[in-house]
Amino acid sequence: MLSYPCNTQTSKTMKRSKWFLTLAAVALAVTFTVGARAADNDETTLTGTLVCGKCKLHETKECQNVLQVEKDGKTVNYYLTQNKVSKDFHSNVCMGDGEKVTVTGKVKEKGGKETLAPSKIEPVKS
Repeated sequence: MLSYPCNTQTSKTMKRSKWFLTLAAVALAVTFTVGARAADNDETTLTGTLVCGKCKLHETKECQNVLQVEKDGKTVNYYLTQNKVSKDFHSNVCMGDGEKVTVTGKVKEKGGKETLAPSKIEPVKS
């Protein structure tokens, strides 16, 4: 049987290479995880008047919360998605003149309209 002499320098180099590759893989995994979390947390906080899109604005077929925000001298309407947070707060504004609130959530443009998926709605204290 043939045996090869042990080369300690080659062995050390291979161990270093394996260690470096492992470290690089861990660093890459951490980078992607942090980036994904940052993308998930791109929420915006807006303050304005929350009204009913059907009863007050006559713009929607069904009752839906709409946040009206003054921006550059114009009123911008943010149509809140019908999630639990939005539905739970709707009774405060339906059939009335609206309520001054602060809404936190993700803003997207859909069909030429600004939509807001709220994670929190809080009345503004006077």
